[in-house]
Amino acid sequence: MSSAKTLYLIDGHAQIFRAYFAIRGGMNSPVTGEPTHAVFGFAGMLIKLFQQFHPHYVIMAIDMPGKTFRDELYPEYKATREAAPEDLAPQIQRILEITKMFGIPIFGKVGAEADDIIATITHDIEKDPRYKDVNVRVVSKDKDLEQLLSDRVTMFDIHNDTTIDVARLKADKGLTPAQVIDALAMMGDKVDNVPGIEGIGPKTASQLLQEYGSIDGIYANIDKIKGKRRENLEKGRDKLGLSRTLVTLKDDVDIDFDLTKATVGAIDAGGLKHLFEELGFRRHSQDVERLVGRGAKPQAAASVEAPAEPAKAKGATSKPGSTATETEADSSGQLGLFPTSLFDTGSLADEGSTSEDIIPEGMTVAAAFDYSGVYTRDQLDDLVVTLKQQRIISVDTETIGLGHSAEPCGISLAWKTGHGVYIPLKSPSPGKHLDKATVLAALKPVMEDPSIPKCGHNLKYDALVLRHVGVDMQGIAFDSMIATHMIGTPAHGLDYLAENILKHKTIPISRLIGERKGRSLKGQKTMDCVALEEIVPYAAEDADMALRLYEDLLPKLRVMGLEKLSQEVEMPLVEVLVEMEFQGIRVDADELDRQAAGMVDRIADAKDRILEAAGHDFNIDSPRQLGDVLFKEFGLPIVKRKQTGPSTDIEVLEKLAEREDLTPQQDIVLNRVIEYRQLSKLVNTYLVNLKDEIDKKSKRVHAQFHQTGTTTGRLSSSNPNLQNIPIRTEIGRQIRKAFVAEEGSLLISADYSQIELRILAHLSDDPALIDAFKKDMDIHAAVASQVFGVPPESVNIAQRTSAKTINFGIIYGVTPYGLSRRIEGLDLEGARKLIADYKKRFTGIDSFLARCVTEAVNTGFVATMLGRRRRIGQIESSRPQVRSLGERLAINTVVQGSAAELIKLAMVNLHRRIRREKLPLKMLLQIHDELVLEAPASEAKAMAKIVQQEMEHAMELKVPLKVEAGVGPNWFEAK
Repeated sequence: MSSAKTLYLIDGHAQIFRAYFAIRGGMNSPVTGEPTHAVFGFAGMLIKLFQQFHPHYVIMAIDMPGKTFRDELYPEYKATREAAPEDLAPQIQRILEITKMFGIPIFGKVGAEADDIIATITHDIEKDPRYKDVNVRVVSKDKDLEQLLSDRVTMFDIHNDTTIDVARLKADKGLTPAQVIDALAMMGDKVDNVPGIEGIGPKTASQLLQEYGSIDGIYANIDKIKGKRRENLEKGRDKLGLSRTLVTLKDDVDIDFDLTKATVGAIDAGGLKHLFEELGFRRHSQDVERLVGRGAKPQAAASVEAPAEPAKAKGATSKPGSTATETEADSSGQLGLFPTSLFDTGSLADEGSTSEDIIPEGMTVAAAFDYSGVYTRDQLDDLVVTLKQQRIISVDTETIGLGHSAEPCGISLAWKTGHGVYIPLKSPSPGKHLDKATVLAALKPVMEDPSIPKCGHNLKYDALVLRHVGVDMQGIAFDSMIATHMIGTPAHGLDYLAENILKHKTIPISRLIGERKGRSLKGQKTMDCVALEEIVPYAAEDADMALRLYEDLLPKLRVMGLEKLSQEVEMPLVEVLVEMEFQGIRVDADELDRQAAGMVDRIADAKDRILEAAGHDFNIDSPRQLGDVLFKEFGLPIVKRKQTGPSTDIEVLEKLAEREDLTPQQDIVLNRVIEYRQLSKLVNTYLVNLKDEIDKKSKRVHAQFHQTGTTTGRLSSSNPNLQNIPIRTEIGRQIRKAFVAEEGSLLISADYSQIELRILAHLSDDPALIDAFKKDMDIHAAVASQVFGVPPESVNIAQRTSAKTINFGIIYGVTPYGLSRRIEGLDLEGARKLIADYKKRFTGIDSFLARCVTEAVNTGFVATMLGRRRRIGQIESSRPQVRSLGERLAINTVVQGSAAELIKLAMVNLHRRIRREKLPLKMLLQIHDELVLEAPASEAKAMAKIVQQEMEHAMELKVPLKVEAGVGPNWFEAK
C-alpha cells in the first residue's frame, strides 16, 4: 500500500486508552513529576507509524466534550462507563502536544464521536472522484469501525502489525462489513450500555447472520429458530431498532474536509527530543533522531496545523486530574486557535513554516523588549544595589542538564516588566564575563534575604539548583506554575502561559541547542555551549515572563479568594520542599538486598503453586493469559473491563477474593495470584527500584515532591514515588527498615491521628463526634456505640470494625454497595440501614455531606477550609453513575483537601521555627499525614516534642489535634 496514496486515520482516544492500559502505572517525569505511562505508549505508537510507513496523509480523530446525538437519543448511552482515571487527563494534554509536534492534524467535533469523524472522512474519500486512487487505513482495532471496511478501506492494529480487510473479517467472524451493524446491534455493548439481545454473543450473531443474511432475514424466518434463542430474539426485538441506530456510525458529520488538510506537517524534531528528555523518554528521543536522520521528515504543506512550541523543561508540567474547560471546534471540525481545553491543538501554520517561525498576529517577541547581559564587576555591583531596592524580583536559572543537582551556567533576573538581565556563569566565552564564584558571592546576600520577595516559574527547581552551589534562596513569594494550578487551569510550561496569557511568543529552546543529526550519540549541545548573544535574550525573557505572570495571576488569586492559601501555605511551602529534596533520606542498600533475596524463593514458590492450580504452564505476568485462566478456565466473574479485555488489576483480584460464592479451586488460585502480585511488586517496584534511586555521592534518596500533582492539594512525589510505599501488610512495612538515620542521628516519625475524621468533626459541627474527640475516646467504639445503641463498654469487635469502616468510608462518599463489599457478612440492605442509622445519629455529618453536594451543584466547584477550589464537572452529568461520582468527589475533596492544607501549614511553621531557632532538625519526607525528620541522637526526643507541638497547633479546630511521634534508628522503628 503506497504511503503517498494512503490516508491513515488514527482513532485518537481508543489509542490513548490502549496506551494507558497497556503499560502499568508508575512512570513519572523526572522533571515535573507528572504521570507519563500513557504518553510513553502513545508516542511509541506514533514513532512506529513514521518509522515503518513514512505516512504522507494522517489525521487523528478525537472525541470532544459534551453530548452526542446518541446521548440525546438514549440518555443511558455509556451511563455504565466508569469515569476516566484521574491521572489520564493530563496525559491526554501531553499526547495531543506530541501529536502536533509530529505534524499530525487533529479533528474533533462537538456532538460527534471520533468514530463518526473517521466514518465521515472515509465516506468522503470513497465518494470523491478526486481521491479514487487513495486508500484509507484506520489505525484502530475497534470492532465498531469494521462496518467501514471495503476494497479501499482496511483497519490496522499497529501494535500487533495486523491488518483487517474484508476477507479477514469474513474469515475471522463470518461477516461482511454490511452485516457488522446488525451483529453489533444484536450483541449489544456492556461498555457503552447499548442494549442487545440476551444470550447472543459474537458466535451466535455470526451464525444467525450467515444463515439469514440480516436482522430482517432473521425475523422473517423466526419460526425456524427454536428454544431459548427464539424466545430471546422475540423478547429483545423492540430494542433492536434503537441498538442499530446507536452502533451505526454517522458518516455525514459537518466538517470541512479535503485531503490537503490531512497532509502531515514538518516534524518538530527538536521540540520532540526536548520534550522526551523532560518526560524521561530517552529511547524515544533516540528514535526521533534516527527518524529525522534517515530522511523520514515529511514536507510541510499549505494550510496544515503546526505543532505548538514545547514547554521548557524546567517549567513544564501538566496537572494530574485537572478538569479542563470545554472548547468548541470551528465549523470545519478542526480545532480552533489557542484553545485552553484538554483538546488544545495549537495554531495554524503558513506553507513551509515551523513552530519556531510562527508569530501569530497580536503576539510580542523578545526583540521588542530590553534584555541584556551582566558581564563586568561594575555592572554586577550596580545590579545588586538595584535588586535590594525592589518590591519583588523574578529569578530563573539556566543549567547544564536536568536533575536535582544540575549545574547552573547562568542566572536570569527581572524586576520590571519588559526588562531582564542574564548573568552568565559558564559559556563558550569565559573571558567575556565574570566567573561563577564571583557572581554567586555577590548575589548570595540578595538571594538569601527573606525581606526581598522572589517570584518565578517552577521556582523550586531554580532554588534547588542554587542550593547545590551554596546559595540558600529565601523569600519565595510567588510561583506562576503553582498559581495556575490553584486557579484550576492546567499548570503548563512557561512558553505556553506566555503565549496564552501574555500573548508573547517566546524564543524556542531548539533555536539555541539545535538538533541531533544522524545516529550521533553526542546529542544537542548543552546551555553552557550556547553563544552569549543567543542565550542572553532567551534567558532574560524567561525571567521577564515569570514576572509578568506574577502581575497577571496575583489579582486572579485574590478575586477567587485564594490569596491567603497562596501566601500562607503554597508559596512558603516551596522553600520547605527545596530543603527536603536537598537533604534527602539515607537508604541502606544492603537492607534492600537482604529483603529482596528473602523474597526470591517466596515468589518462585508462589509462581509454582499458581501453575500447579492451573494445571498447565502460562505467563502469569501477561494480563491476557492470566485473564484466560481466571475467567475462562476457572469461570470467575468479570468485574471490570479494559480496552484490552477483562481487568486483572490487583484491586479486581482482591474484590473477587472477598466473594463468598467462590469454589475452593477459585479461592485457591485467586489467593495465590494475589500473593504473587504483592511479592513481585514489593521486589520490583520498591526493593529494586528504590536501590536504583540512591544517589552515589550522598548515599541518600532525593525524592521530588510536587504541589501540582493532585486535585485535592495533597503532595505527590516521584523518583521515587514514596507515597505508594505499602503499609497495609507486614511485609510492606518492613521496607521502612531500609530508611535509616545518619550515624549519630535518629529518625523522627510524626503522624496525625485520624486527621480526616477530626476535620470532618470540625466541618460538620456534629456534637456527638466533637464530644468523642474532646474526651479522647476510642472514636470507632464511640461511633459504634451511637449507631448500634449500646454502651461504649459493650461494643464488640464486629461493631467497632463496622464503625471504623463507615467512619473512613463516609469521607469518600461510600455507597451502600461499597460498604457491603467492605464489611464481611453485610448485605446491601444491611449496608443501607447502617448508613441510615449513622446519618440519623450524626445529623451534623449528614447535613455537611449535603452542603458539599449542594455547593458543587450551585457553583460547579467545592472549596476546602482555606479556599482551595476544585471543579466538580461530574455533578452536572445526566448519567446517575457519573453524577454519583461527582457527589463523592465533592465530599472527599473538602475533607481530604483541608487535611492536606493542615499538614502543609504545619510544615511551613515547623520549617520557619527550625530556621528561627537554628534547631538541629532536618525535615526529610512528607508521606500522607506523616512527617519524617532527622535529629542528633542526643536531642531527638526533645526535637520530637517540638515537631509534635507544631503539628498539633498548626490550626485551631473545634476538636483537639493529636500527633503520635516516635524516634528510632530507622523509619520502621520510629514509626
